[in-house]
Amino acid sequence: MEALLEMRGITKAFPGVKALENVNLKVEEGEIHALMGENGAGKSTLMKVLSGVYPHGSYEGDILFNGKACEFRSIRGSEQQGIVIIHQELALIPQLSIAENIFLGNERSARGIIDWNETTIRTKELLQTVGLGDSPQTEAGSLGVGKQQLVEIAKALSKDVKLLILDEPTAALNEEDSENLLRLLLEFKKKGMTSIIISHKLNEIMKVADSITILRDGRTIETLDVRADEITEDRIIKGMVGRDLTHRYPEREPSIGELLFEARGWTVSHPLQPDRMVVDGVSFEVRRGEIVGIAGLMGAGRTELAMSIFGQSYGKRISGQLFKEGKELKLRDIPQAIDAGIAYVTEDRKEYGLILDEDIKRNTTLASLKSISKWFVVDDSREIVEAEGFRKRMNIKTPSIHQKTGNLSGGNQQKVVLSKWIFTGPDLLILDEPTRGIDVGAKYEIYTIIHQLAEQGKGILMISSELPELLGMCDRIYVMNEGRFTGVVPRAEASQERLMKYMTGKGDTP
Repeated sequence: MEALLEMRGITKAFPGVKALENVNLKVEEGEIHALMGENGAGKSTLMKVLSGVYPHGSYEGDILFNGKACEFRSIRGSEQQGIVIIHQELALIPQLSIAENIFLGNERSARGIIDWNETTIRTKELLQTVGLGDSPQTEAGSLGVGKQQLVEIAKALSKDVKLLILDEPTAALNEEDSENLLRLLLEFKKKGMTSIIISHKLNEIMKVADSITILRDGRTIETLDVRADEITEDRIIKGMVGRDLTHRYPEREPSIGELLFEARGWTVSHPLQPDRMVVDGVSFEVRRGEIVGIAGLMGAGRTELAMSIFGQSYGKRISGQLFKEGKELKLRDIPQAIDAGIAYVTEDRKEYGLILDEDIKRNTTLASLKSISKWFVVDDSREIVEAEGFRKRMNIKTPSIHQKTGNLSGGNQQKVVLSKWIFTGPDLLILDEPTRGIDVGAKYEIYTIIHQLAEQGKGILMISSELPELLGMCDRIYVMNEGRFTGVVPRAEASQERLMKYMTGKGDTP
C-alpha cells in the first residue's frame, strides 16, 4: 500500500522541555494506525502538529500528505485537506442541537443564509452512518458521553475526511459504547477510510489496529506490523516503558489491622428525583492496611456511594450510619469529612480534582491550606517545601512545581491529585477510577503509591471499571448492582467470571 501520510524528523519544543525529537510516522492508506506510548511521550503533541493546532514554523520537520508537502498554519488548513482530529475533551456546545454542532463553522448555506432543510437532511444521513437514531434537533448536552462521541465523528465525516484522528476516543466510555465505536472504525476501514487512534487500552488496540507506532520520551521507538507479526500486549508494553512489566501489579504482602471504617444501611436518593434510590441500604467495612474494591457496571451507584460518604457531596435524603474506629460520624459537608480523616480522589480529575490554570504547588496544598497557614495567611515557604517534597516522592515529571497542572500528562496530573489528598493526612482514601486514562507505566507507579499507603495503615476503598485491576490490587471486593451490594469476594476466591455474575445482579446480597 502507498503511504497516505508521512511525518519526517518532527521536533517540537516548549519552554524547558523538548516534547518531540526527530519523530517519524508513516501511515498507509486505508489502515487503522495506532499511536501508543506513556503519558507525556508526545502522542497528542505529534497529532496537534499534524492537524495545525501547532502551526508550521513552530516545529521542525516535514509533513507529506498524499505525496505533497504540507505547511498547515491552522486547523482549518488541515481540514481542507481532509485531516480531521477528534480531541480527548469533546468540543460540542451543549446548548446547541446535534445539527448545529455538526455544521458549526461549516454551515450549509446559500447567499449567506443557512439552509436548515439541507442541514437537517444531511445530519440525518450522517447520524445514520454512525448508528445514532436521535433527532437532529436534540440538544447535544442531553446526550450521554458515548452518543456525544458519535456526534463528534459525524461532525468529522461532514468535512469529507480522508484521515480521521481519534485521541483517546474510549477513555470516558463504558464497555458497550467502546465496542460500538471500535466496530464503527472497522466499518470505516472497509470503506477505505484511514484512521489514527491514540489509546492506552491495549485490548482495544489489538482488536482494530493494523500497525502500531510507539513513542517514548518524545522519540519514535518502533512501528509494529500487527498483520505480519505475532504482537502481544507484553511486547507493546516493553516498547512503551522500555522494560518488561512481568507483573503489572506490584507484589504485596498485606498486613491488615483493626476495623477502621464502617457504613451501615447507607441509603441515598437521586438529587433531582428524590423518590429514586441510587444507593439502597449498603453496608461495608474497611480495615487498616486493607485495599477494598468496589466493582459494578456503569450506573450501579459506585461513585454516588463514594461521594455521598464524602461529606454528602452527592444525593438527597441520605440515611444510614458511618463509623470510624467505633465512633459514629456525622459528615454534613466536605470540610467535616476532611477533618474526620477521609479523602476522595474523584474519577474526573480535570473537572473536580484539579484547578488546571493553577500550578502544581497550589493544587498540592489546596485541600489543607490551614496546615501551612498562620493567622489565615499562607506561608509561601512552607507551601513550596511541601509541594517540592510531593513532587519528588510521587515522581511527578515536571521541571518545576510552578508548572501549570493543565500542561501535565494525565498520569502526572493524577499524581498531583493524589498528593493533594495525601497532604490532608487521611486515614481512609476513597479512590474513584484512580488510573483512568493513564498508561501502563504510570499505572504501575500509582499502584505502588496505593500499596505504600496501605502499608502505612491507611484504609483504601478503590472503585474501578477494570476487573483485572481490582483482582490485582484488592484484598476484598464488594460488587454493586442497581444501588445494592450483590456480593463480597475475598481475593483468593475472586475471578472475572464471578465478579461479572454479581455485577449483573445474579449474586446474593451479603
